[in-house]
Amino acid sequence: MADELELLRRANPVPADAPHFGDGPLDHHAERRLNRLMRQRTSRRPRLLWGLAATAVVGALVAALLFTDQTTAPAVAAPRPLVVQADSTPVSLETLAARARARAAGGSPALRKGTHVKSWSMGMSEDKPPITYPEERIVRWNADDSHTETVDDGHDRTTRTYPPSWSDAPPQSPPPLDVTRLRAYLQETLHIDTAPDTGQLLDGVGVLLDHWTLGARESAVLVQLLADAEGLKPVGQVTDRLGRRGQAYVYEQSVSRQMLIMDPATGAVLGLETTFTEADPEYGVKAGDVMDYSAWMR
Repeated sequence: MADELELLRRANPVPADAPHFGDGPLDHHAERRLNRLMRQRTSRRPRLLWGLAATAVVGALVAALLFTDQTTAPAVAAPRPLVVQADSTPVSLETLAARARARAAGGSPALRKGTHVKSWSMGMSEDKPPITYPEERIVRWNADDSHTETVDDGHDRTTRTYPPSWSDAPPQSPPPLDVTRLRAYLQETLHIDTAPDTGQLLDGVGVLLDHWTLGARESAVLVQLLADAEGLKPVGQVTDRLGRRGQAYVYEQSVSRQMLIMDPATGAVLGLETTFTEADPEYGVKAGDVMDYSAWMR
């Protein structure tokens, strides 16, 4: 039990410095950390960690319902995993980084605080089949550092306004324009003590994009950081869930696969999908099922 408790402490889905959510529902940063916790299980203790993760997901969903004054949460059929076009040619991340640097020389578009993201997340329990929950989230910041957050779950659309926040800790602070400092920024964003591995880097990218819409220069630095990461392989072209063409890059882990989808011309991140690579009949999960998917827009 001590190992599992320590794993939960390190996950810390609601750190003390998390803005606005101290007594409210989990934010997207917290949800991603819970997803990462799910992927940290080992074959030696799968049932316990799946149980902990499922409990956490249910807690997050209940909190979200309370936050939006909903009595029911809409669910949709689980999306199919994205499929790589069979006759497409993979583009290396180094090539994509060069394209992004050339675009960044023009300086446009610029970095913007806020995000527009559509996501699909799987919820699990021991006695019911997995359910996928869709959500669209738009965050816009004002000149006085207040911001509005609009959430549409396919059932209700809720807009809330938050007072000014002057936090200068990642991911509230702007991402740096240097690969080494960006890696440290993502490490601090994830609240981890060691340099992030590739899977953690991808988790950090998701958190970053849930707070910022990257400009050309920031995208160029991010692509170079990913090009330097180990195990992220180009696999070819995909069409994402918004109908956009992108280049896919895959990172395989013990029980999951992360697929990063990027704009082949600009290097901007379009989406991130996580799928199960192993079945877990107890929770009704099959190999290939989509755990979560996010699609970011400008």
